[in-house]
Amino acid sequence: MPRVKGGQTTHRRHKKLQKATKGFWGLRKNVFKHAREGYERSLQYAYRDRRNRKRDFRSLWIVRINAAARAAGITYSRFIQGLKTARVEIDRKILAQIAVEDAKTFSKLVAIAKQKVA
Repeated sequence: MPRVKGGQTTHRRHKKLQKATKGFWGLRKNVFKHAREGYERSLQYAYRDRRNRKRDFRSLWIVRINAAARAAGITYSRFIQGLKTARVEIDRKILAQIAVEDAKTFSKLVAIAKQKVA
């Protein structure tokens, strides 16, 4: 049986990987073995960080809400507790947006929370 070299297939596979690793540092962009290792690692980082991004944003929203709540004279935990007892169902993303963009509405929410906590 004759030997099959498969040059076209290999070339296409290498080109596809080179396109994916464009912009990587050092040998990771052009040496196939290193590029494949770097590409696989980048997929692992992407998978992990898609989950971490959700945590990071939630903590950012909490920081923003806490800063606005303290400026209004109430702690973050008391503020959230007051909103829960008042049955105000606004998620932290929207609360943070309101705190940054609309201080008037946020102060109304703080008043509701203070009333329910006290």
